[in-house]
Amino acid sequence: MSPDLSLAIQYGSPAPELPRWRLRRWVLRAVEAVVHARASAANPDAPAPAAVALTLRLVDADEGRELNRSFRNKDYATNVLTFEYGIDPGGTASGDIVLCLPVLHREAAEQGKNLLDHAAHLTVHGVLHALGYDHVDAAEALEMEGLEVHILKKMRIADPYGD
Repeated sequence: MSPDLSLAIQYGSPAPELPRWRLRRWVLRAVEAVVHARASAANPDAPAPAAVALTLRLVDADEGRELNRSFRNKDYATNVLTFEYGIDPGGTASGDIVLCLPVLHREAAEQGKNLLDHAAHLTVHGVLHALGYDHVDAAEALEMEGLEVHILKKMRIADPYGD
C-alpha cells in the first residue's frame, strides 16, 4: 500500500519537457519502492512513512548555484539538491528537492544519456535522499544505488551507474 503523497512542483525556470504529470509519476514510483523496501526489511530504524510531503523545484543555474553555496558552501550549481526533514510524529516524511535544469541538460549531453532518462534518475535520486537514503559510505551507496537501479529498471530506464 502506498502512503499518501502530497507533491508540490515549482517551476523557477521553464521546463516544458518536464510536465507535472511526468515528474509526479517518477516521484510516486520512488516513494512506492521505498515503502516496499522498508516494509520488506522490517527495520525499526528506517520505518516506512504513512504519508510523504515533497516539494520539487526546477531552477536555473543562478538559483542552483545560490542554493548550493548557501546550504553546502559549494560555489557551483549541482544537478540535484535535497533537503530531508525526516518523519514527523504523525508519520509524514517531508523534504524539498531541487533540480538544476542547465546542469541536467549539460550532463545528459556530455554523458550521452536521454534527457528524460537522466531527469528521471535525478528525480528518483532526490526522492530517495528526501526519504532518508544516502551514499556517504560504501554500504549506504550500494543500498541506495541498488534501489535507484531497481526503480529505473521498472520504468525501462538503463542503469545510470553501468558502463
